[in-house]
This record gives sequence, structure tokens and C-alpha cells, in this order.
Amino acid sequence: MPASASEPVSPLRAALLAQGGGVVLVFMLAFALAQLTQLPFWEYPLLPAFLQGATAALIAHWLRAPRWWLPIHFGFAPLAVIVQGFDIAPGWFLAAFVLTLLVFWRTDQSRVPLYLSNRQTATALAALLPTAPIKLIDLGCGAGGLLRQLARSRPDCRFIGIEHAPLPWLLARLRARGVDNLTVRYGDFWQESLAGYDLVYAFLSPAPMPRLWQKARIEMVPGALLISNSFAVPDIAPTGTVDVPDRRATRLYLYQMDKADDSAAFPAICPPPYRQ
Repeated sequence: MPASASEPVSPLRAALLAQGGGVVLVFMLAFALAQLTQLPFWEYPLLPAFLQGATAALIAHWLRAPRWWLPIHFGFAPLAVIVQGFDIAPGWFLAAFVLTLLVFWRTDQSRVPLYLSNRQTATALAALLPTAPIKLIDLGCGAGGLLRQLARSRPDCRFIGIEHAPLPWLLARLRARGVDNLTVRYGDFWQESLAGYDLVYAFLSPAPMPRLWQKARIEMVPGALLISNSFAVPDIAPTGTVDVPDRRATRLYLYQMDKADDSAAFPAICPPPYRQ
């Protein structure tokens, strides 16, 4: 049976089950057709490859794998068949695998693809910063473009980024060179306490949002702000939202921690284009 709504199958396990199920179905179908029709089924390899891909995508969907895995499941076998027609040295396949690993690292565990915040989002986020200096952390900062733009626009604030994928982390570190108020660290942001930050920014995926909310509620101080790009916390009404005027219609979800009576954090956190 597929996993429950609160416990979806991990992408890696779903991938193995989906691809394996597709292969089993194709072999069974090929054997049946060979017995009934005597057709040289394997002389047309793209046909079983597409059948395997379609079956794998359906199984992955049934197992509630992330949607962005479905086209990968569908295209994996056909692409493997197509590249057999080209004279490509095996080393290129190894290089492509290593590069992919360095960019995406263990998305099967984190369930967070590489999402990059654009300039319009950085501009909208900068408009939400109060006039007083603050300390902001970007959980999974990718290549560091958003933090670099913010750090340059607000030299009075302190910006920290954490990234666990080696190649994006390296690019972010290089971008942070020469920017005194920007620090990029390599590591797992789940191990980072959020207690010392006035604003926590995250562009993750739907899967980790409940866990992130629990972490924020425990660790963030009253008055601090959690901003999630594109993905809302399930069953929690945001304090407000910001619609970013970009091509992908980005929406920022704002969650302000319960504000203590004597807390002065973000006294003007809601300038335009804030929408409650």
C-alpha cells in the first residue's frame, strides 16, 4: 500500500520500486507477446522503453513521490535506449553523474530540490526588512544570489546562509567573498538553532514544511519572522503573504512568531507589498 499522507515514501525507495515495477511489467508483456505472436519485440527497443517509463511514472505517482520525479521516471529508460545509438565514452556518463550529485546532493533524503530565488524575490524580501539592523538566515541558500543582493542593499544587517550541496555551497562561498556582512556555511540547517535570528527565509518544498514549522515554533524568539517562498505551512494560516511580480508568480508566506508584549522585533515588518 502507498504511504499515508503524513508519511510519503522516500523518493529513492519510490524510484527503485517504480523502475523495478516497470521492468517487471515490460518483461512479462514481452514474454506474453512472444508466445502469442512470435513478433521480434526487442528489435524495437523504444517501444518497451516508453512502456517501462510510463509504468514507472504511474507507480511513482501511486507511491506519492514528488511530482518533479515523474518525468524523470518516464524518460529514464527511453533516454538510456536513445544514447546507445551515440558513440559516447563511458567517462562522460560518470562525469554527468558526479556533476549531478555535486549539484543536488541527497535530495532523496532532504526532499528539497535545488530552487533558486530570483532578483524580484530578493527585492520583495528587502522591502520587508525593518529599518533597524537584523540578523537573517537563508536555510538552503543555493548559490547565494539572494543573500548577496540583500547583503549589498543592507550593509547594516547580518546575513547567513547554510547549504549542504557541495557545488552550490562553493558558488555561494565565492559570491560571499568581499561582502563583509555575509557568511555562507556548509552543513545541515536542521542542526542550526534558529534562536539567534530575527528573520528565517526558506525556499524548500512541501515535504519539510511541517518539520520546519515545529522547529521554528520551538527555537525562534517571539516577534521573529519565518518567510517561506512558494510553500505554505500545512493547516497554519500565515500572518500575511507577499505576491512577487515575476514570471512564476512567486508568493511569500509570512509567519510571525507569537509576539511578546515587550518585544520590539519587526515593528514595521509589513510595508507594501504586504497583504494580510
